Amino acid sequence: MVPQAKVSIEVMIKFVGIMNKAIHRWGVLILFIILFCISSCENSKQQLNQFAAKKSGIEVAKGVSILYTTGEKTTARITAPLMLRHQEAIPFIEFTQSIHADFFNDSLKVESKLDARYAKYIESESKVFLRDSVVVFNIKGDTLYCQELYWDRNAIGHEFYTNKPVRIRTPTQIIDGDGLDAPQDFTSWHITNGKGFVRVSSGEFPE
Repeated sequence: MVPQAKVSIEVMIKFVGIMNKAIHRWGVLILFIILFCISSCENSKQQLNQFAAKKSGIEVAKGVSILYTTGEKTTARITAPLMLRHQEAIPFIEFTQSIHADFFNDSLKVESKLDARYAKYIESESKVFLRDSVVVFNIKGDTLYCQELYWDRNAIGHEFYTNKPVRIRTPTQIIDGDGLDAPQDFTSWHITNGKGFVRVSSGEFPE
């Protein structure tokens, strides 16, 4: 009777071992299926987003850097975290998460800079509409603040203009106005209905 009991125990041990291996294999298979489904879901979301973008005629680009040229000269560089190109009857480009521009002189040195939270570029007109916390400053330390501004590449010598309120700060002045036009290098400007004051140090007051 003892040998039979021993045989039964050995059979039971082998059976348990086989079951453990089967459970392990099934567990690995189930885990693989779960991971595959998760991956498929993520891919489906990406494909759905891409399909939706193509369906609406919008091309999406992230971390863009664009060089603008006039003739053979590089005049500006635009950088932005997100760019949306709308393929409509009149195509246009949107920068919805801020935009930064560096403007170069003939020696490719930066002479002025621009920042805004939003921009819309109408390709057929070579015109950029900027809004929300628009700031332009030059190498002299003059700074323009406004909420709306146009950058028109075709308006040579008057590339920047707006009919909305503006403020200009220089090292010695603060000037407010109802509108402005200025060249791209922002070395000079014309303000509509300008008003402001001059900063004078205490040592410059007459006695």
